[in-house]
Amino acid sequence: MNLFKSDYFDNMDLADIRDKVEANERLSFEDGVRLFQCPEPLAVGALAHRMRTRMHGDKAFYVVNRHVNYTNVCVNGCVFCAYQREEGQSGGFVLTREDVLAKLEAAPLPPREVHIVGGCHPRLGLAYFEDILSAVHERYPDAVLKCFTAVEIAHFAHLENISTREVLTRLKSAGLGMLPGGGAEIFAPKVREQLCPRKATADEWLAIHEQAHGLGLKTNGTMLFGHIETIEERVDHLVRLRESQDRSHGYTCFIPLPFLTENSRLAIDNPLTGLEELKTIAVCRLLLDNIPHIKAYWVMLGVKQAQAALKFGADDFDGTVVEEKIGHEAGADSQQGLSRSELEDMIRGCGCTPVERDGFFNEV
Repeated sequence: MNLFKSDYFDNMDLADIRDKVEANERLSFEDGVRLFQCPEPLAVGALAHRMRTRMHGDKAFYVVNRHVNYTNVCVNGCVFCAYQREEGQSGGFVLTREDVLAKLEAAPLPPREVHIVGGCHPRLGLAYFEDILSAVHERYPDAVLKCFTAVEIAHFAHLENISTREVLTRLKSAGLGMLPGGGAEIFAPKVREQLCPRKATADEWLAIHEQAHGLGLKTNGTMLFGHIETIEERVDHLVRLRESQDRSHGYTCFIPLPFLTENSRLAIDNPLTGLEELKTIAVCRLLLDNIPHIKAYWVMLGVKQAQAALKFGADDFDGTVVEEKIGHEAGADSQQGLSRSELEDMIRGCGCTPVERDGFFNEV
């Protein structure tokens, strides 16, 4: 039976959305809300898989990468964060340049992508980050350095009393190739006021990413979902990101991040179910028609859920990672790292073809 020509979507009141997906037409805000309200996640997943297959066939991408978290000392004190420490608090740390290089050299394979993020430390000046980037770039000249969220960029600019554009320009000169997507959380102001009132605003986050695009830097986008946000606020977040991509064309990948409740000060009455996670990933694929890739971030989803996400619109399985602290502090129970062969076996187990990539999604 051809599911797309049957009355299956008519019965789900999704026939018009199915027709838009088939015609490659953009979905509206109202369409996004209806997809979230659909009681059948498999119907939403089927639409997303249709779109994902049209864009990428059966390919599922992965990268040999290495995460490095340079500090957990942070001034923002976000309510949901289990990673943050105050300066001088037990368990706080700051890595030196030599520490960062040692972590990279200890990885099983030379990384094609180096992912460096951390807390907003009150006293680490921009020279510290330029020094680290220069050293890493010298040691791994072919690796894409994907470093520092827009929130960190805004923090560096505040400490140095310079513009965010100047921060980005200096970091690019030191070797920066991309920005990760962290710090976006949910764009709705009333949610940010409760979750992260000291953090850069949604408008600042979007402006920094568009500045980066204007300087020739690629970036990722994220959404942290499953806490106190409404369905409408999720859709608003995705539509605003889509509009930003229309303006500046620099987002490479989008990463839906499920909120993990362990060790968080934020109390959640109804934690996410696995099906809601998958439905959200599917809606992200359907609404973000101009962002090429959707990541199944196995660190926070767990490996098995990330495999399922490859059938719900996701096409990227992230990478080897090796060591990750932020998600694991929040309760992620996934492994710290995966080998290339493990990643490929998991992808093949989903009926997909594994494709190794670099940080810019060039196939290697």
